Amino acid sequence: MNFLKSIGNAYNNVSLIVRILCGLILGVILALACPSATGIAILGSVFVGALKGVAPVLVFVLITSALTHGSGKLDKRFGLVIGLYLTTTLLASFIAVFASFIFPTTIILKDKATSDTIPTGIGEVLGNLLTNAVSNPVASIVNANYIGILFWAILTGIALNKVAHDATKAVLLNAAEAVSQCVRWIINLAPFGIMGLVFENVSTNGLSIFTDYGKLLGVLVGCMFFVAFVVNPIVVFVVLRRNPYPLIWRCIKTSGLTAFFTRSSAANIPVNMNTCKRLGLDQDVYSVSIPLGATINMDGAAITIAVMTLAAAHTVGVAVDFPSALVLSVLATLAACGASGVAGGSLLLIPMACSLFGITNDVAMQVVAVGFIIGVVQDSVETALNSAGDVMFAATAEYYQWIKDGKDLPYFLGGNRKVDI
Repeated sequence: MNFLKSIGNAYNNVSLIVRILCGLILGVILALACPSATGIAILGSVFVGALKGVAPVLVFVLITSALTHGSGKLDKRFGLVIGLYLTTTLLASFIAVFASFIFPTTIILKDKATSDTIPTGIGEVLGNLLTNAVSNPVASIVNANYIGILFWAILTGIALNKVAHDATKAVLLNAAEAVSQCVRWIINLAPFGIMGLVFENVSTNGLSIFTDYGKLLGVLVGCMFFVAFVVNPIVVFVVLRRNPYPLIWRCIKTSGLTAFFTRSSAANIPVNMNTCKRLGLDQDVYSVSIPLGATINMDGAAITIAVMTLAAAHTVGVAVDFPSALVLSVLATLAACGASGVAGGSLLLIPMACSLFGITNDVAMQVVAVGFIIGVVQDSVETALNSAGDVMFAATAEYYQWIKDGKDLPYFLGGNRKVDI
């Protein structure tokens, strides 16, 4: 027993990032050495499944508890977070359109994908958002419908704030802490999950995606990197007037790295909650803004929709003028906000955007199929960009308020406040 305890202590004393990198390297080595050992991939499935399973419950109890104990803290910080989410998503779609005009790409159309869940217009996307908001609260938790979870958690929290006794509030607080502790245990085992996920990707996907669809993948990933390391830093600098890169690096290494492998903004919500806590942010605000960000902060999704749609237009010979492309940018932004927070969620919105240029659904669904082929890279980078941005802009809004209130900033932004990250 003492031996196992010593191993556990040694494991926990190593930085989580170092452990994740070790898991990543080990996953690659095992995939190359023994690709038939498919049992290793189960570790990845279990890890992602655990995150997806606990995330809806975590979001509901945290938001409900925060509002039950609330003091009206969803102030200007929350409004600024929403503004940053929407602004950067729109800027990302503009970047994607510009890049698609500078580097026009075509697609090798091979297989046709089918689905019964393709939105037929932006009205349907917005209608789905409203419908999801008022879905049965229990069903919302079971089905990980975060719009419904947010809606009912906010209503429940406000109602309990009015009628609950102190004992009831204490129970909710304990429940929130208990679920948070479960999340911390799951995240602590992330290196094993990452090892399984990397093993599965390396052992089942060849390098052909880099040759057959290399230019398309280059435009997609290039746009995402440009937004992550140029556009977003400029936005953060404009708000904080501080060097943004220390904050951006912390968000990428703690949130983006995990999201890259889970390929799900929704599954990464617990990781982002923990990152916000370590950054010293106000739980009353980030317990609402982080799950909302997993729904509407979709820079990567906007890029994917715009680039893939214009690639489809170039492939079938549809001439797209610049004003129409700008309309596509707005449409991609709105559509991205309605994209599912699961792996490949943005791809199913491509046919809707293609319809703007009269591209048939048959061609559009072949484009979706190509999206799933390159998704092992594209969707991973997209999710990393989205998820890291959730934390980054939540922190930006919070630190902006600290500056206005004369509070000390974290050391990495030039202040003296110590944070655990």
